[in-house]
Amino acid sequence: MIQQQPVANCGTGYFFIAHFLTACQKVARVIITIVGLGPGSINHLSLAAWRKLQSCDSVYLRTARHPCVSELPASIRRISFDEVYDAFDQFEQVYSEIAKRVLEMARRDGEVVYAVPGDPRVGEASVAKILDQAREESMAVEIIPGISFIEPCLTLLGIDALDGLQIVDALDVAAQYHPPINPALPALLAQVYSREVASDLKLTLMNQYPDDFSVMLAHSAGNEDARVEALPLFEIDRSRQIDLTTSLYLPALGELSSFEALQNIIAHLRSPEGCPWDREQTHLSLRPFLIEEAYEVLESLDAGDPQALCQEMGDLLLQILLHTQIAIDDGEFHMADVLKHLNEKMIHRHPHVWGDAPKTGDFGQLSQIWQAAKAAERAEADAAPASLLDGVPSGAPALFVAQRYSARAAKVGFDWTDVTGVEAKFEEELAEVWSAETDAQRINEIGDLLFVLVNWLRWLGVDDPESLLRETNAKFYRRFRHVERRAAQAGKAISEHSLDELEGWWQEAKRSGL
Repeated sequence: MIQQQPVANCGTGYFFIAHFLTACQKVARVIITIVGLGPGSINHLSLAAWRKLQSCDSVYLRTARHPCVSELPASIRRISFDEVYDAFDQFEQVYSEIAKRVLEMARRDGEVVYAVPGDPRVGEASVAKILDQAREESMAVEIIPGISFIEPCLTLLGIDALDGLQIVDALDVAAQYHPPINPALPALLAQVYSREVASDLKLTLMNQYPDDFSVMLAHSAGNEDARVEALPLFEIDRSRQIDLTTSLYLPALGELSSFEALQNIIAHLRSPEGCPWDREQTHLSLRPFLIEEAYEVLESLDAGDPQALCQEMGDLLLQILLHTQIAIDDGEFHMADVLKHLNEKMIHRHPHVWGDAPKTGDFGQLSQIWQAAKAAERAEADAAPASLLDGVPSGAPALFVAQRYSARAAKVGFDWTDVTGVEAKFEEELAEVWSAETDAQRINEIGDLLFVLVNWLRWLGVDDPESLLRETNAKFYRRFRHVERRAAQAGKAISEHSLDELEGWWQEAKRSGL
C-alpha cells in the first residue's frame, strides 16, 4: 500500500504522484527471463543464452533431465522442478504449478531466470501460462530463443520444413478420434514420449492413414545418439526405443488425398482458367445430378459393394463441393461456414456425448434428445414451423415422405392404439378401391391404400419403406433375368414364349433362392 509521508517543500499531491511512479518503476523492473536450452547438446545452446546463464546466480529448470544441464556454468545454482512431476497426475496440473512458482519467485525476488528444453515458444505449456499471467500483471518478460526439437529433426530425417510440414502435438492428436492433419502434406508429431502415447496416437492416425503406412520415429534429435527408426504405422507402439525425446514423422499420404486438394480442383474448374461447362453451372442446373448421385450411392449400398460405394460417395461429394464453390463465387457462403454449422449442430444435438445430459443407450431417449435439440435450435433462430410436418423435404421420394409424415403425427398421439387398427384401416381402404365407380376414383383410393400400407409397415418396425421397395425391385430384377436367360437358352425371344412357360421359369427362380 502506498503511504503518504511529509516531505519538505513537497505538496501532498506531488508526493503521491512521485510514490506512484516509483511503484510503477518497481513493477516494470520485475522481469522473468525465459531461456531456451536447445534440443540437447550444449553445442546447440545459443550465445545469448550462454551469456545470460553466465551472468545469473541461479536458474530454475523445468527439468534437470536435459543433456546440457550438466555442462552449464559451474557457478550457477540450479533448481529443478522435477519433483512437481511426481506430485500431480496430469501434465496440465504440472505446468500450472511450475508457472505459479515462477511467478511467485518473480514477485518476491524481482527477477528470475527460467530455462526450458528446446525453444520457449515451441510446445512449452508452462511458458504459455507464465506469459498469460505476466501480461495481466504487467510483468516484463524476456525470451531468449533456443533451437527447438524441430531443426534437428529436419536434419535427422532429411526433410525441408517449407515443403508444407505440419507441426503437431502428439498428445493432442492422441486425445482425438480423427487426426487434425492434412494427409496430402507431411507432419511431424512431437511428444511421443511413451509407448502408451504411441498406442493411442496410432489408433487416431489409423482413422486416416493405412495401417501399414510407412512412418519414421526420430529419437534424441540434436544429441549424439540421434537415430531414426522406420516402421509401419501399426507398429510404432512396439518400438523399445521410445523415450522423452521421440517424435513421429508422417510422410505425405499422396498429393490428391486431402479435402483441400479436392476444393482446389473444384475452384480451378470454376475459374476463368477452368472448364466452361463447370463455370456455367448453377445450384438449379446441378439439381438432377445431386439426386442421381444420391441414388447411385443407395444402389452401391444395396449391392453391398464397398469399392463401388467408395467411388459413388466421391461422386456425391463432388456435387456438394460444386454447390459450395458456386456459393463462394456468388458471395453466399464458404466451405468453412458449411463445416462450422455442421460441427456445431452435431455437438449440440448430442448433449449426452458432449454436454451434461445423462449417458444413455436407449434409442427412444436418444430420439427425444435429438428432437429436443432441434426444437431448441428452431426456437433460437425464431423459426418455429407452422406445422409438425414442416421440415420433411417435399421433393424427397414419396414413400419416404409418407413414412416421415405418419411417424411425426404418431409422436403426438395421432395414431392407432395397436396394429389391429391399421389392419382394419387397410381393409376399409381396400374396400373403397373395389367400390370406386370410376378409374379416377379408384386411383385416388389406391393412393390412400398406399399411405395406409406405409403406416402398417411402420407398425411392423419398417422405418425405411423406400429401401424395402428397392429390395423388392432387386428381387424382381434377379428373377426376371433368370426368365430371360432361360428363354434365350430355349432359342427363342422371350416374347415368343407362352405365359405358362415364363411363369414356370419364374417359379424356378423363386425355388433357387433368387
